[in-house]
Amino acid sequence: MQIRVYYEDTDVGGVVYYANYLKFCERARSDLFFKKGMSPHNGNEFFVVKHVEADYIKSAVFGDELDISCELIEKKAASIIIYQEVSKKNEVLFKGKFKLAFLKDFKPCRIPKDLMNVFI
Repeated sequence: MQIRVYYEDTDVGGVVYYANYLKFCERARSDLFFKKGMSPHNGNEFFVVKHVEADYIKSAVFGDELDISCELIEKKAASIIIYQEVSKKNEVLFKGKFKLAFLKDFKPCRIPKDLMNVFI
């Protein structure tokens, strides 16, 4: 997924605010569903972030065009681990590892096959 950095994404110095890298990654994960005509949230079934490991390498700034990648690195019955990068012109700016749990009625539940296929 590709996004542009807008003024609202930056701090007073025009540098992307650190928490926005997490938002960019969330948008990219949602976009995986949208591209397949699906939604990441279906009534009482949805993914939640359970754990994040974030590595901030270099700053993006106002006006930059960024690429956000998603790669499934582990899958279990009710959770997955996704590796994501935010890069600019093939230079990695941010790396994140996200553990997502699948919930139904706010309780852990086996991930349906059609939803798992979104990440493959």
